[in-house]
Amino acid sequence: TGSGQQSVTGVEASDDANSYWRIRGKTDGSCQRGTPVKCGQAIRLTHVNTGKNLHTHHFPSPLSNNQEVSAFGDDGEGDDLDIWIVQCSGTHWEREDAVRFKHVGTEVFLSITGEQYGHPIRGQREVHGMPTANQHNYWKAMEGIFIKPSMDPAKHDEL
Repeated sequence: TGSGQQSVTGVEASDDANSYWRIRGKTDGSCQRGTPVKCGQAIRLTHVNTGKNLHTHHFPSPLSNNQEVSAFGDDGEGDDLDIWIVQCSGTHWEREDAVRFKHVGTEVFLSITGEQYGHPIRGQREVHGMPTANQHNYWKAMEGIFIKPSMDPAKHDEL
């Protein structure tokens, strides 16, 4: 049931190679590589292995009957339902921070609870959207590449 788009699931392992997402700006290209992500900034999350964007829309999720979250688009190109707002406590999203992602179009929070799929994706948890902020919609970056911008971009120390 649902939209028929690719499912997004969660696993316990923090180093699962299929769990990597690239942070991108909105379609207008407003996110320069190496620039810190601001709390309140609109972003897109693109799955590294498939090139599909984290997406949600008004379809019920198959297990919990919350809002379905799917992977949508090709090579990072999708639509306005791929845009999420980063909610964090400081000025910027820091590596150690637990953050929330609130969907711009439907105003749900990216969440994961205890519902697990059986066949064919046994043991993986359903990722879905929930209308209220709670303990199920905190996310933390566990693995990945974090680019720290240099203090003086005009200075070069090589020939």
